[in-house]
Amino acid sequence: MLRRNFAVPFLPSSALKIMKSLFRRCFVAVLAFVSIVMSVNAQTRTATFAITNAQVVTVSGPNLSRATVVVRDGLIEAVGENVKVPADARVIDGSGLIVYPGFFDANTSLGLAAPVAPRPAGQGLPTTPTQSPSNSNYPDGLQPEESAIERLKSGEAQFETNRNAGFTTVLTVSRDGVFNGQSALINLAGDSVSEMIIRAPFAEHFSFTTLRTGQYPTALLGTFSALRQMLLDAQRLQANRLTYDKNPRGMKRPEADKSLDALLPVLSRTMPIVFNANTEIEIIRALDLAKEFNLNAIISGGQEAGKVADRLKAQNVPVLLSLNFPKRTTTASPEADAESLDVLRLRAETPKTAGKLAGAGVKFAFQSGGMTSIGDFATNANKAVENGLTKDAAIRAMTLSAAEIFGVSDRLGSIEKGKIANLTVSRGDILSKDKTITHVFVDGKLFEQKEKPKTPTPTTGGTQPAATASVGGNYSITVEIPGQPLPGTLSLTQQGEILTGNLQTQLATTPIKDGKVTAEGFNFTTTVEFGGSTFDLFVSGKVTGNQISGTMTSPQGAIPFSGTKIP
Repeated sequence: MLRRNFAVPFLPSSALKIMKSLFRRCFVAVLAFVSIVMSVNAQTRTATFAITNAQVVTVSGPNLSRATVVVRDGLIEAVGENVKVPADARVIDGSGLIVYPGFFDANTSLGLAAPVAPRPAGQGLPTTPTQSPSNSNYPDGLQPEESAIERLKSGEAQFETNRNAGFTTVLTVSRDGVFNGQSALINLAGDSVSEMIIRAPFAEHFSFTTLRTGQYPTALLGTFSALRQMLLDAQRLQANRLTYDKNPRGMKRPEADKSLDALLPVLSRTMPIVFNANTEIEIIRALDLAKEFNLNAIISGGQEAGKVADRLKAQNVPVLLSLNFPKRTTTASPEADAESLDVLRLRAETPKTAGKLAGAGVKFAFQSGGMTSIGDFATNANKAVENGLTKDAAIRAMTLSAAEIFGVSDRLGSIEKGKIANLTVSRGDILSKDKTITHVFVDGKLFEQKEKPKTPTPTTGGTQPAATASVGGNYSITVEIPGQPLPGTLSLTQQGEILTGNLQTQLATTPIKDGKVTAEGFNFTTTVEFGGSTFDLFVSGKVTGNQISGTMTSPQGAIPFSGTKIP
């Protein structure tokens, strides 16, 4: 038997120390990595909740009178009257509460940053590119490639007012230009844009409007003609490319055009086109164009959609129906000019539109339509019920019908096992005046609106809501914009828990909306116009003596402010 001797290389003690040190460092690094991964997984795991003894409006099925809804890892794990509560669940007693699917707002501009300054453009529809990094041959306002996803900002604080009203999901798109661009369907929670997105892009949006003075189109007829011509140009470009790809020799290479490329999915029906149309003639023109080019069309706004309900049904065109009902804009006084018969008729007929669409079998979803107070959404939905719409159809228009139109009914819009846990919980019927939203779940994350704590009543021994802070008055404030502090005046008028007033800066004076005073301070929303865009600014703060401080949260982020009460 042969025995082989292998020489073991000699390692100096210094080398051994180095190897041991390296081993220890690698081992520590591995432990650190595992610790980080476990920490991240722990942070991303969603808590488990069980809402018990609640009335549940499933929308897709029968209402449940005393049921349990279990939420785990962002999904609805179970729903029913005999569901067992998991041992690890946080229990929410739903006695006296009603659980709805999270509400949709079917057309907004929530979460979008202000647009960049428009680029210069020549007269008419240019045939050569304007000075821009884009390869579009069309000016700003006629660029369908603009995308909401590119301007979407994360941050949950900006959506607080809408969530407090029960909304969990919105379709968001720019309101600028003839082409508003491509919309995105988002949830109103998430630490990043990617967490918020449900579907993007969803559709191309087109408005019957005009561009700036001196820039084509300057009339509504020109707007319609511009859209039709661009669809024809896109068809022609696509045909030329197919011919060139087959045999390029002897043929001029088709030019690239980002704007026309964006219309190709519209022409192929893989992307819907949403026409922002309110009047009967606008809706008819949109339907004519949809028929001519075989488009997958949706009407948004639709104040007079009831007049063409039969045609909408025949062409299978749904409606994102605005609940921003027309109001009288002049002061109701003997000196005010009398309103025209057409205006009076529009105000009277608009709340009846939903009932007419439902009667004709047209699928529709509700949208806020740019209303100044999101609280009007449920109020006007109830007006639609008072004018011929059933209550079940109204709830469906806020939930499952919207999900069906947006192509996400397999994951949203109703309370069913396996769907995303978007839930709205209220004390009282959601369409009643005295309802209170108590809990909202978005992607399984709980946003709880705690009811006011009770304190003993000295005279009777009963209970009453805890006292609110005293915040009324005029304050000289400074908004701490980095590198450019913005001075202003904040005027607060307090009536119990209700807060009104305005915010004044050198940019504008804007009224307070949805103002509330709590035991800790105050919060409100105001609408700001900047850079040609309109967005909501959520303001929260507190008053200590004569000092005021807080934050203003916009789609771009949160900015602190502070100031002093004006004597």
